[in-house]
This record gives sequence, structure tokens and C-alpha cells, in this order.
Amino acid sequence: MAAVASPNPSASAKPPSFSTQFQPRMTLLPRFTLPIYSNPQKRHPFLHISNVISNSKPTTTTTTTMLPVPESFISRYAPDQPRKGSDVLVEALEREGVTDVFAYPGGASMEIHQALTRSRTIRNVLPRHEQGGVFAAEGYARASGLPGVCIATSGPGATNLVSGLADAMLDSIPIVAITGQVPRRMIGTDAFQETPIVEVTRSITKHNYLVLDVEDIPRIVREAFYLASSGRPGPVLIDVPKDIQQQLVVPKWDEPMRLSGYLSRLPKPPNDSHLEQIIRLISESKKPVLYVGGGCLDSSDELRRFVELTGIPVASTLMGLGSYPASDDLSLQMLGMHGTVCANYAVDKSDLLLAFGVRFDDRVTGKLEAFASRAKIVHIDIDSAEIGKNKQPHVSVCGDIKIALKGLNKILEGKGEITNLDFSSWRKELDEQKLNHPLSFKTFGDAIPPQYAIQVLDELTGGNAIISTGVGQHQMWAAQFYKYNRPRQWLTSGGLGAMGFGLPAAIGAAVARPDAIVVDIDGDGSFMMNVQELATIRVENLPVKIMLLNNQHLGMVVQWEDRFYKANRAHTYLGNPSKESEIFPNMLKFAEACDIPAARVTQVGDLRAAIQKMLDTSGPYLLDVIVPHQEHVLPMIPAGGGFMDVITEGDGRTKY
Repeated sequence: MAAVASPNPSASAKPPSFSTQFQPRMTLLPRFTLPIYSNPQKRHPFLHISNVISNSKPTTTTTTTMLPVPESFISRYAPDQPRKGSDVLVEALEREGVTDVFAYPGGASMEIHQALTRSRTIRNVLPRHEQGGVFAAEGYARASGLPGVCIATSGPGATNLVSGLADAMLDSIPIVAITGQVPRRMIGTDAFQETPIVEVTRSITKHNYLVLDVEDIPRIVREAFYLASSGRPGPVLIDVPKDIQQQLVVPKWDEPMRLSGYLSRLPKPPNDSHLEQIIRLISESKKPVLYVGGGCLDSSDELRRFVELTGIPVASTLMGLGSYPASDDLSLQMLGMHGTVCANYAVDKSDLLLAFGVRFDDRVTGKLEAFASRAKIVHIDIDSAEIGKNKQPHVSVCGDIKIALKGLNKILEGKGEITNLDFSSWRKELDEQKLNHPLSFKTFGDAIPPQYAIQVLDELTGGNAIISTGVGQHQMWAAQFYKYNRPRQWLTSGGLGAMGFGLPAAIGAAVARPDAIVVDIDGDGSFMMNVQELATIRVENLPVKIMLLNNQHLGMVVQWEDRFYKANRAHTYLGNPSKESEIFPNMLKFAEACDIPAARVTQVGDLRAAIQKMLDTSGPYLLDVIVPHQEHVLPMIPAGGGFMDVITEGDGRTKY
């Protein structure tokens, strides 16, 4: 038995055919691709796909398709030269076009690190914690659209990846995680630093492998990248025992992928009759609204064209921010628990909900029965499991939203009567909601409103920065008050809500996009969870700016305490109770310890100049912005509530 993996279904169907003309790796990312952010230095390897039963050695090939590359890969080894499994693994990564990894060494993975030192093309960005490494790989993937790669040792190194894998699974982020494992003969003996990481991560990865034959490494790595990137993207884990890493082998790079069951389930192009039906529903509606999510990030051009042709207003999920320009007149901005009144009003009053690349998450829908209760629902998503899971659609299309939008646009462009689509009265109704219920905040003396700090950052960066966040109030304010006009500007832990995400994700974004301004908007609680990554930022000299909204509390939990628990504080104060008048801990000392310039601002009159100095300083910078803990994120629809339950007033200064 060559490798142990999640069992593959039937291998009876033929794989889809691929164009013989070379296309970059991004074409395999139907859900999370933005060509503008691709790395021109990356190359796609040969893809050799065949139908072979997954638990046997390939003996029969029914279909073989290959994607040529613009130039052949030049190995540093002679074709018949034996080399260690670890060197085969690293070369397999090189053949996938990997140029950056986030790897932390340990006993069971040190062979891989030794092999990395022999690579001429792969740079290791050394995190200071494995969780920092996997979040950085996610930041890399979210900012570039290409799979991020992280590597950890066995046991605690591997288990430290768990939160990042779960996060990538929930948010559909393509990452490949590689872990060292104890030697094969010791698996199952409770050996030092042994954990069954394949079993631990089975339900939070798209697929995972335990390598039991060194000859399988080239095929498994190729499969892992294909699985992570194709269909609905997600994390794939490869567990490599140490004796496999040390074993000498002459690799076979032309071994076919054995994914026939998976390939047979990839969605086909949408049926024209279904698209025609959607166009008919649009023409019959009076109050349509688009509800777009993370699935639309790589279909931004097609989405903008669709809106241009139809004039339908757009509400975005937290994950979908940037897929449609927030500054456009037809943008309703974010919907859901902390979405705009206008966006939630539009969904509530709509007669047609076009749900594109979304999963009807509870933070969006609230009370399911009340969500879009007046509307016919059209749901397009690449994952068949999401269709009808939470909300039953009237029309559904399981397929790539990019292809579906192209098809819809082609039909619309071919119809002369599209000029008859007139939703001006509906848009006027929504404009009144925008006017009556804008996103707003109050000021109290010299105190800095956190919303204002983000607004100023938006102005001073021209809305062009890549923004990462932790999780909590600062995350929601960053979603509300920074205007995302392009995809892949907004990096946040959506489904899992993992605190500590912001700083390492910013590292990944800065590595993937060295040309971009990268700002981590963080809270003091989230920042402390991966504060050690300041050392990585300094050593790598990454120009990451950190704007810390420091309120000395777990702000979002405090908000819920204020609203629903009579303001009873249950361990949500993060300062020093014996010195409440002082800022604790002193974040500037953390920055100083890592030789990173830092400053603190406490008065609103000094804020703009302080943010400008942060942006003007070359390299990394930390700005500690002291904000009041009484602020609440508004609007707010309480969990399980509907649009009629929306809260638009109040803060921690009021009793409830």
C-alpha cells in the first residue's frame, strides 16, 4: 500500500478535458483567483491525470491529459541520481511553482529543512510559532490566489496547525500543509512527539495523506496542489514519516494523478436553460438584490459587467468584500449581523435574491425563516453540499460562478430587450435607506473613535492597502469603514473567527505582494495571541504596518455583556486590575524588543499625523491607538434575530 488517504469514490467516469494550450496555475482556481495578483515567476508543472483506483498501484490508464509548461523544469539532480525523500519533496514543491514556504523545524521535519537549504528557488519565512506559520500561509493564499505552503514537525508542531486548517476549510482557502511524522515502524506506539495528525485533521481538511512509500511523493504533492486549488478550494495535509524523508530514491515525475472519483464530481458548465430561467426571473422582478460572497472574489470583472447590464444593487458578505467596489453607487456594502441597515433592508424587502458564491451563513441570515422571506432565491455555488443546506432555493446552479456569470452576461448582451430592465424606483428606495441609516459614530471629547481611525487610514491609503485583521470589534469596524474596491484586499478569519489571525496573515500578504501596502488592523486581545510574529517581521524586514485599536478589553464580548448580561464583566478586562489607569501591557515594549519603530496616540487631534507617520516610515511599524472600550459595533442584529430586530443606537455608556 503506497499511501493512506481519505477513500476515493468510484473511478468509473472520465476526467474533464483540459485545453492543450498552456494556462497558468490560476485557471485551476475557480473560486479564489485574481489574475492581477499572480506571480509571473511561478510556473505550472505538467499535469498528468489518469483514472486509476486509489488504493492500488497504477497499472491501467484509461485517459491521460497533460498541460505543457512554457519551459521545462531543470532539476539540480541527474535523472537517475538517487536522492533523499526530503529532497524529492522539496523538488516537487519547486515543480509546483512554490517560491515561499512558512516552515518551523523540529525533530521529525528537520530532513525537510535540510533539503530546503539546498533549494535555489524556495525561501523559508521562519515563523515563531506553527500557528503563525499556517496563518501566514493563509494570508499568502488570500492575497495572491495561489496555494500557501506551511511545514511543521510532528506532535505539537502538527497540532499547532489545527486552527489554521479549520480556518482555511471554513473560508475555502487553498493551502498545503506538510508535517513530519515519526518513522513508520513507530507509528501507533505513542512515540515521542507522535500524534495521528491525519485522523486529527480529517474533518477540517479537504483531503489528507500519510505517505507510506517514498515513490509516491511526486504524485501526492501534485494531487495535493490540484485538490487545494480546484473546485471549492481548501486545505490539504501531507504527513511524511521521518524514515520516508531519509530514504534514497530515484523519483518518477510522470506518475499520473489518481483522482478519478474527485474529477468525476467536479461541476460541469452550467446549463443554458438554467441561465435563461435566471434571466427570466430578473425580468419579472421589481426588487432584485445580489448577495455575493467569497466565491465571487475571482469573478470580479464578470460581476461588475453583470451589474452594469442589469442595474441590480449588490450586498456583500464579510468574505465577499472587494468582489464588487464598495464605493460604487450600487454597492449596499456588507449585510448580516453587523451589515448596513440598507443591505439588510434590501434583502428583507426583495422579491428576488441572487445568491452567488455564498453559503447562507448564520451570521448573514440570522433567523432563517425571516431571511429574504418575500423573495424567490437563485443560488449559484461550486459546492453542491451548500445548495439547499440552510435555505432552499427556487433555482439552483452547481458550478463555477465565473463561468455562470459569463454565460448570464452573454445572454443579456444578446438580448435587445435588456434595456427594459428598470429598477430605478427600487434603487431610489434603497438610496433613501442609505441616507436615513448611514454608518456613523459619536465622538466624546479627545477620545479616538475606533471607526474614525479606520476611516482616516482609508483616506490616507487611498483605499489601496491590503488589510488583515484579528477577530472582534476591530474586525467589524474594518469591514464597515474601509472601502474595499478590489478583491484580495481584505484578509480576515470569517467562518472560524480565529483571534491572532491578523499579524501572521499580514506577513503572508507582505511576502506574496511585496509591492503592496499591508496593514494589520488589530485589537489588543487578538494581537497578543501571536505577538511573537513581530520577530519574523523584523528579521525578514517586511513592511507590515500594525494599527492596534487598544481598548484594554475583549471588546466584542464586552459589547455582548453590555447588551445581554447587564454589563457584568466576566474576565473580559485585559489590563492590570491593580493599575487600571495605565495601559497594560505596554505594546510599545513588545515592538522595542523586536527592534520595530512604534508610537502611541491617545487624542483624536493627533491621530491623522500619527497614521501618516506610520505609513511614511519604511519597513515595519506599530501604532498603538488607545480607544474607549464603551464603543459598540452598530448596526447589530442579535443572533437568531431578523431584520426587524436590528439595533442602531447605544453603547456601553447606556444601561440595558
